[in-house]
Amino acid sequence: MITRPRPRKLVQKLARRQPCKHGEPGLELRPYQIVLRPLVTEKGTHQSTRYNSYTFMVNPLATKVEIKGAIEELFKVRVETVRTMNRRPKAIRYRNTMGELPGWKKAIVTLNIEDKIDFF
Repeated sequence: MITRPRPRKLVQKLARRQPCKHGEPGLELRPYQIVLRPLVTEKGTHQSTRYNSYTFMVNPLATKVEIKGAIEELFKVRVETVRTMNRRPKAIRYRNTMGELPGWKKAIVTLNIEDKIDFF
């Protein structure tokens, strides 16, 4: 049986795959260790005024439940939903060497209609 050769992009994609990284059991993060900083961008400002959603850079080991608790404790608001995404490391080139910027985790937090966070 003859198999066809795999495309180079697929081989590279399979090589980049890594196992899922969860925090070790018993590892407790404080709220200020979970929420690293708010992301104030044009898109984030639009989301905060229209949908009452705020964007934060969070610790990659934090779960949605931990993020919800940290936001509620730090800002004294009621959180309805939390959406998270892991941002991939960005490849950069400096002269002849290739490198990459670190990956990070982003959380979009939707608050109750009556609550609001003021950054300014």
